[in-house]
Amino acid sequence: MLFIILCSDKPNHGEVRAATRPAHLAHIQPLVDQGRLIIAGPIPSEASPDPSVPVEGSLIIAEFETHADAAEWAANDPYALAGLFAEVSIRPYRKALP
Repeated sequence: MLFIILCSDKPNHGEVRAATRPAHLAHIQPLVDQGRLIIAGPIPSEASPDPSVPVEGSLIIAEFETHADAAEWAANDPYALAGLFAEVSIRPYRKALP
C-alpha cells in the first residue's frame, strides 16, 4: 500500500538538513532500487524553482506493507534521527491518476 510521509522541519535547522542530506538520500535509495518510491522531495518555504530557497519539510510517497512499516522507516530516516523534524505525519494513500 502507498503511504504519504509528510515532515515539517524545525525552524532554523537548515544546517542539520544540509549535513544529514547524504545519509538521508542513502536511506531512500533502497526504496528507489526496489521500485517502491513514487515521489520524494523537499518542500520549499516559497514557490520558487531556486534551490537556494529555504526548505520547510519533506514529502515522500512510497509503498510499504503496513502503516507500522512506513512509521518505522520514517523513524529511522537520518533526518529524523538528527532531530530535524518538528512533526511527521504518515497517511495511507490511493493513487487515482494518471
